[in-house]
Amino acid sequence: MISIASPETQPPQISSQTSTSTENPSHQETFIFRSKLPNIPISNHLLLHTYCFENILEFSEQPCLISGSNGRIFTYAETQLLCQKTAVGLSNLGIKKGDVIMVFLQNSPEFVFSFMGASMIGAIATTANPFYTQTEIFKQFRASGTKLIITQSQYVSKLRDSTDEFPKIGEDFKVFTVDDPPENCFHFSVISESDEKDLVTVSIDPDDPVALPFSSGTTGLPKGVILTHKSLISSVAQQIDGENPNLYLKTDDIVLCVLPLFHIYSLNSVLLCSLRAGSTILLMHKFEIGALLELIQKYRVTVTPVVPPLVLALAKNPMVEKFDLNSIRIVLSGAAPLGKEIVEALHKRLPQAVIGQGYGMTEAGPVLSMCLGFAKQPIPTKSCSCGTVVRNAELKVINPGTGLSLPHNQPGEICIRGPQIMKGYLNDPDATAITIDVEGWLHTGDIGYVDDDEEVFIVDRVKELIKFKGFQVPPAELEALLVSHTSIADAAVVPQKDDVAGEVPVAFVVPSNGFELTEEDVKEFIAKQVVFYKKLHKVYFIHAIPKSPSGKILRKDLRAKLASSGT
Repeated sequence: MISIASPETQPPQISSQTSTSTENPSHQETFIFRSKLPNIPISNHLLLHTYCFENILEFSEQPCLISGSNGRIFTYAETQLLCQKTAVGLSNLGIKKGDVIMVFLQNSPEFVFSFMGASMIGAIATTANPFYTQTEIFKQFRASGTKLIITQSQYVSKLRDSTDEFPKIGEDFKVFTVDDPPENCFHFSVISESDEKDLVTVSIDPDDPVALPFSSGTTGLPKGVILTHKSLISSVAQQIDGENPNLYLKTDDIVLCVLPLFHIYSLNSVLLCSLRAGSTILLMHKFEIGALLELIQKYRVTVTPVVPPLVLALAKNPMVEKFDLNSIRIVLSGAAPLGKEIVEALHKRLPQAVIGQGYGMTEAGPVLSMCLGFAKQPIPTKSCSCGTVVRNAELKVINPGTGLSLPHNQPGEICIRGPQIMKGYLNDPDATAITIDVEGWLHTGDIGYVDDDEEVFIVDRVKELIKFKGFQVPPAELEALLVSHTSIADAAVVPQKDDVAGEVPVAFVVPSNGFELTEEDVKEFIAKQVVFYKKLHKVYFIHAIPKSPSGKILRKDLRAKLASSGT
């Protein structure tokens, strides 16, 4: 998700007021909510790389990428050229239209060259978290059909296996590193130093896939989300194109890119939007408060896409007072809830900045709504709202039980329809059909409402995902690992509120008869198999997992158990 903003008060009482826009299937009035901004023409005949660099002649010699770690600057002309060279290099290695490469990198110029280079030859980039465990990365490798991996040498050990369980580097796939390559690997320069003149025109349709991020959707295990050239172009255009862009980026803006590019929020709303607008992207490998503040001050950062833990650091860390952050004009928060108190604390430190939120999910392309305070002609947005639905899209709120649409101020499941939503889940038509209905509505699994001013508020979730600092933690994945333990008979995982992370995963475990098991045993068992944000923070031993007659885990009962215990 890009953001789930929780109002500080309860949702409004049910109102009889109706929406200003309706449709009428089967005589049942459908309440449709649209942007306050007018629709715009979207270039759905273009391809993603063409669209992003379409206006490059206007700013070809301006900085495009700044590597925060070493200060190296790439102009727009240099960036486009290196993307073209990378495209040729991938093609020379046998990567062709429809093939998948894995970008297994922290934020870096090479990430940009690889992603855009793949687009230029009709290939697909699946982005992966470098902190994944070996098991997690190979699940994505196999599911995506990856043929080539671009990474850093420190992560290559995760791609090796001493057994016959996994494919072999050099035999089944090639690995390229952006630094000194280990044995059986190659340096990225083998790809990026190709001759751009050899770039051939490939017949690519706008409906062809270009990105394959993995998401757990509304529930279940991670699935490949098929995003096409058309869907990503539509999403970027909905944010920054037109006479009055919803997210007004200028060619003299310096946009902070500390959020990981393997996450759709940063990939879309930071990288792709900035490329389209001609803004400069300041790349940071990872978040570290001191380095972040130094870079913001040094480069006069103007736009800061962030997540709530970073907002908290900017609002409360005493180091902030030592730096000049007056250049910041926009703080766009996403990926998790942002509370009113944090917003107010940050505004005291950055009174000149517009602070607001967006809301979305990977499957939605990803942005559903955004604060209109970021627009070229800004419209004030209420505290804790997610703004209004993006242009060229439709949003409705339905009763989860009946499926009937609801008017203003009535909470229900948020659904979105528009050219930006995913094509579907990779090789999973059943999950696709559950998420996107026959009328083209994508069901988000989030409970929210639209108020009388057309602002979107999210108040709860139908889905079972746990959000740790914006990262997705699928309970089903951890539960499958838990029950694989010989001493565990059954298990369930639910979120527990946390002041810093938002939510942390905790487990309820039923030990097998005759086996002794400690909390540390369980936590260590999971920690060895998952990335840091999926680690269990607490384990509770119980006699039985509450379940419905159909066998579904009653997570609400377990969450209530946590609440009643005061933990």
